[in-house]
Amino acid sequence: MYLYLSHNPRTLYLVTGSHDERKGRPQRALVFRAAEANSAQVIVEFLPKDEVNLTSAVRLTSRIIKGCLGLISVENDTFLAVVSSATEVGNTRPSDSQFESVAKIHEVLFYCLTSHSWDDFSASQDTLLNPENTDALMAREQQHYSQSTTPPVFEHPCMPLTKILSSGSFYYALDPAWDLSSRLPVRLARDRSNAHDIGIFDERFVWNEYIVRSLLNFRERLDPPEREELDKCQFIILAIQGYVGVFTMALPAPPVNGAPVIATLSLISRLGWRRAGTRFNTRGVDDDGNTANFVETETILTTDQHCVSYTQVRGSVPLFWEQQGLQTFGQRIQITRPHASQPAFERHFAHLMEEYGATHAINLLGSKENEAILTSTYAKHLQIARSIWGDELSITHYDFHNAVRIGGHDSVMRDLCRLEGVNNNMERYGFTMCDASIDSLITEQKGVFRTNCLDCLDRTNFVQDIFSRKALEQYLTFVHREWLQAGALWTHHRELWAENGDALSRIYAGTGALNTSVTRTGKRTLAGVLSDATKSVSRAYINNFQDKGKQIAIDMFLGNMNNQRQVDIFDAIHDSVGKALQQRLSEYSTTQPCSIFAGTWNVNGRLPSSESLLPWLFPRDICRPDIFVLGFQEIVQLTAQQIMQPDPERKRVWEQKVMETLERRPQRTCDYVLLRSEQLVGTAILVIVRSDLTAVIRNVEGAARKTGLRGMSGNKGGVGVRLDYYDTSFCFLTAHLAAGHSNIEERNADFHTIVKGLHFQKGKTLSSHENIIWLADTNYRIDLDNESVRARSEADDFDSLVAADQLRQAIDSGDAFFGYEEGPMLFRPTYKYDLGTDNYDTGEKMRIPAWTDRILFKGRFDLAVYSRAELKSSDHRPVFALFRSEVRIIDVVKRAALSRLLLENTLSATPGEKLDEKLASLVLPDESYSELPPPSTDDDAWWNRPEHPKGIFSISIAHLMESNTANPFDSSEESAFSSSPSSSDEELYSHAMGLQSPITPVRKPPPPPPRSRYTDV
Repeated sequence: MYLYLSHNPRTLYLVTGSHDERKGRPQRALVFRAAEANSAQVIVEFLPKDEVNLTSAVRLTSRIIKGCLGLISVENDTFLAVVSSATEVGNTRPSDSQFESVAKIHEVLFYCLTSHSWDDFSASQDTLLNPENTDALMAREQQHYSQSTTPPVFEHPCMPLTKILSSGSFYYALDPAWDLSSRLPVRLARDRSNAHDIGIFDERFVWNEYIVRSLLNFRERLDPPEREELDKCQFIILAIQGYVGVFTMALPAPPVNGAPVIATLSLISRLGWRRAGTRFNTRGVDDDGNTANFVETETILTTDQHCVSYTQVRGSVPLFWEQQGLQTFGQRIQITRPHASQPAFERHFAHLMEEYGATHAINLLGSKENEAILTSTYAKHLQIARSIWGDELSITHYDFHNAVRIGGHDSVMRDLCRLEGVNNNMERYGFTMCDASIDSLITEQKGVFRTNCLDCLDRTNFVQDIFSRKALEQYLTFVHREWLQAGALWTHHRELWAENGDALSRIYAGTGALNTSVTRTGKRTLAGVLSDATKSVSRAYINNFQDKGKQIAIDMFLGNMNNQRQVDIFDAIHDSVGKALQQRLSEYSTTQPCSIFAGTWNVNGRLPSSESLLPWLFPRDICRPDIFVLGFQEIVQLTAQQIMQPDPERKRVWEQKVMETLERRPQRTCDYVLLRSEQLVGTAILVIVRSDLTAVIRNVEGAARKTGLRGMSGNKGGVGVRLDYYDTSFCFLTAHLAAGHSNIEERNADFHTIVKGLHFQKGKTLSSHENIIWLADTNYRIDLDNESVRARSEADDFDSLVAADQLRQAIDSGDAFFGYEEGPMLFRPTYKYDLGTDNYDTGEKMRIPAWTDRILFKGRFDLAVYSRAELKSSDHRPVFALFRSEVRIIDVVKRAALSRLLLENTLSATPGEKLDEKLASLVLPDESYSELPPPSTDDDAWWNRPEHPKGIFSISIAHLMESNTANPFDSSEESAFSSSPSSSDEELYSHAMGLQSPITPVRKPPPPPPRSRYTDV
């Protein structure tokens, strides 16, 4: 196909060519242009080729376009992404009646729909990138940009995306279209009529799902014949990232006719995108149970008789952990939520068990301090999870580095084969095998090995190579024992796994894998050792200095940036439904009250004393807030040594003191866990939540911004934690602003520096949040003389002091904290006191008392209490506030049902009918039973219908809970059965549902998140 451009209006045409027609594809064109009324929308048409006038159009590239990856918005312009260069890797299953061939993408170009400004720049030029040199080119350009003070003036806005997509790590299925994103047994389980439906795929592994979603929705709205023609044209490409390798070989013949058997060995690695990123930027698990560097790898051996598939997975240790700051060869690991990881941990394994069956984890981490901490925490979490799944979930800890140090790489294979748990599960899980002639399943793999090391690269790849070989040996032992000694088979097998290791390592770490010389040849050579050393140094440089820019590009491509908008294909009907759905938010969501305790205290560099924290944390009989947010300043003395290398032990001591106070409080009715803590030199923030809320608090992140010495020093600055409580976002910040009575402008500047410079993942900033609380030593003073301030403080004449307060003046003038609120100042200034007394500073400097310690807020808050506590172990008094708010809980099932109802009524509207009034009058019916499938008959069963794959029917638990229909099998009160001393399951369930919300089941896996982040409207 070819790509053309015409003007007035600016239009892009993707048109089939003669080479497409020779392949039997229809003569059609896919036409794109920006909507006139809304530049954020695109108008797309699928037309016969002879209806498109190309006389005034210009062909944009001499290349034959392979297909379209989708539409993306970058810097307020909309771009069409097309594949301009790709080569065929091979046919992964030649024995199948229809080929399953794969192509590797070498070049992706972006063409602008909304502006001609970028027509002549690099991301849309005919420059073919050599796939073998792409990594080196990216490294050179990133190094050039990192050393420059200003970026290139005319760089194409999609250049970072072009570099990633043209890196040689993306693949797609060739015509006839087949689902490259799903493993063999999943494809074989589908109806044969859906085998080539590009709308059916594994969403976990299709990397362009975000930018192609609007085109897939457009495709769904076409009539079936047009949809079939669109698929035949292969205008739309679904791409995976990872590795695909294919080798075809002749193997010894059975003693029948002497002719050799032609076999094909393929390896397909599918990298998940849901927690995508680079090595030091993306670690561990997210709240939905997705792990960094999650890869499904499938080994496929095909002969004329059988097709054998064996699947393994790898992924980062499923805990909340990260590596911050400059990382060299000593890995500094921080487990960020040690007491609140279990729900996400269990969600991860719930996904694995649902998708693959029984799961055996192989943990290859070593005994060094940091890796040992991860191993210990991993083991504890898995032991708890085994109370849910029992023997279906198991783990083997194997110190790979120690084994190699003692016995060499050969010892790893021997050791793993001797481990009882590994050996038993290899036999138990088996492999998938189908009859190659009719594609019928003979046996199916019943479980999966999940392997990890620290990066899930070198050690993991080495061990997965061993497991893959063992699975093939299992098959050959039963069917072709003579092939067990086939040198060609194992040579190609080693080569595929070595290439796989290099490919996955380049994606995640920027260099090829270590130990590949051993994987390829089975031997450790001097050249291999030198190569590994070079790669290690390159990784350290790339990961520390280049990966942040790459991470931003990945997030942009996946739609993870907070301010990013998805390109929408104009559809008046669906636009009306979306608008009506937003206006009726209250119909598919509920709110729940929540309470937040916020406190701030400058502790003057002192460790906790014997003084109790109860007067601060539980004043005035405050019972049990949902969340405690505590900000500390000067937890270390602000010396040059501490500023350069702050002591984290001080923060841990204060954490311990706070948690002990919460545990030993009188009238204790609930437990609390430390959700997240962050430190910037002397400034620290602790976020502590009720233990029963950890399952509904997600996306917890921390960030810091230095303001001292113009942003280079952390003696002053801010540190924040953000989170989502159900479907409501919160951000909490503590800060220590510039000191000095007259340094008002410096304090104002510090505030703006923190607001502009505090960035969380995926482009989130302070303004991205619905609710914000500052708890800080702001250092704003009172503009009165010392004697007046002291006298008025003693007399509790607060109004005259507030009138002279620098912070209130800054807010009123809009110089800082504009739009923030603060409670009434009904307590005396909190700074500065003589230690252990109620006397303001009597020292040499005799500082003027001031309200330096403040709590300000923005969002939907009701302030219940704002005061100070009389703790005397510092020269500041701690301040606290109690907030009441609401969090919103969206029922995704109700939202989908209301969306369908609105769409159906919009489509059925008659000419002249007032659509807005009609939609506003619609009422969502009680769907407790209305959505249930019809009863089955001898001729028809609902679970065999294509709309209910695998017999799965989704129904909202909320609807079941609202139903008042009695259970027909319940005994009446007079029944003899009702006197049984044991409670029924229904009674226990009803009692649990009657408890105060939210309630988290103690030992049930947490509910998985919605399958898709998009809502059909």
